[in-house]
Amino acid sequence: MSTYEECREESEVDKDVMMIEPCYTGDMSSFEEIDKDMSELAEQLLADYKQNRDIDTIRMSEIPDLKAIKEMIRELMMVLFPGYYREKSYRTYSVEKKILVILEDVMYMMTKQIEKALLYRPEFEDACIALRQDEAKKIVKAFFKQIPKIREYLNTDILATYEGDPAANSKDEIVLAYPGLYATAIYRLAHELHELDVPLIPRIMTEYAHRKTGVDIHPGATIGKYFCMDHATGVVIGSTSIIGEHVKVYQGVTIGALSTKAGQKLHGTKRHPTIEDNVTLYSGASVLGGNTVIGEGAVIGGNAFVTKSVDPHTTVTIKTLEMVYDKQTHKTGQEKERKQDEWFYVI
Repeated sequence: MSTYEECREESEVDKDVMMIEPCYTGDMSSFEEIDKDMSELAEQLLADYKQNRDIDTIRMSEIPDLKAIKEMIRELMMVLFPGYYREKSYRTYSVEKKILVILEDVMYMMTKQIEKALLYRPEFEDACIALRQDEAKKIVKAFFKQIPKIREYLNTDILATYEGDPAANSKDEIVLAYPGLYATAIYRLAHELHELDVPLIPRIMTEYAHRKTGVDIHPGATIGKYFCMDHATGVVIGSTSIIGEHVKVYQGVTIGALSTKAGQKLHGTKRHPTIEDNVTLYSGASVLGGNTVIGEGAVIGGNAFVTKSVDPHTTVTIKTLEMVYDKQTHKTGQEKERKQDEWFYVI
């Protein structure tokens, strides 16, 4: 055998040995210590879970599944906007077949999740699962009868947003890209479930939209047709708010409670304002209080803090500070108050 062949053979043997050699040859006791530490930690956590606090609840089979509700929202959006939201897995060749498959799937998921949520209604706490399932089926049937109404309202929301935003190039852009419409769509779905007295799930839905868009609309709020949120981020609408038609809201607006110091004692009371038709609320405005009514056609200026009712066709503004600059020294001059005769909103 030549020297070259001997070297090649040794190299191949070494390669085989290297492939089967363990990558770690040190003391295995360190792994045993880690296993012991993990076992002790698990025992500590299990003991901690037995303190019977709110955080210690372990009944996953009785609580609505967050992942299932997220999937439910995705499929409901396909029901609302059949031409805009695509199905990942279903290979169908007609709208009829597509909608039948989606409806079957989403109705099954919704029934299962509502059946769990009904445990939060006192009359179903001790009821057998068959009774909860029957009630869940009735609720799901009633909910889907409201889908045409929800779509009618959303169509007006698209129109209001398109007409109110000169930056919009098309209505498709509003459906596909505007966070305000997305949050409004989920709110309108959640609101119908709230009206059907479904616990927990409506709030999970609107809080999902909150995380996705920065818009916080409680499902208990009442919002009329032609609702427009321009820019949308940071908008907060409380649970007992009543909003009329053709209302336009800009970013950072709060329609909230004046005080919540009384906590749960205020539950069920009218804590949030009423906004009548054709009202505009500009960025950063806060309108607070259950007795506060913003009259039809009123305009609330940016950063205004309103805690009293406003008459119809009234413009509410705040005095602004105008910065005056010395052109010669390029230093900031004295601030002075300027009372505005007319209020402007500039983007």
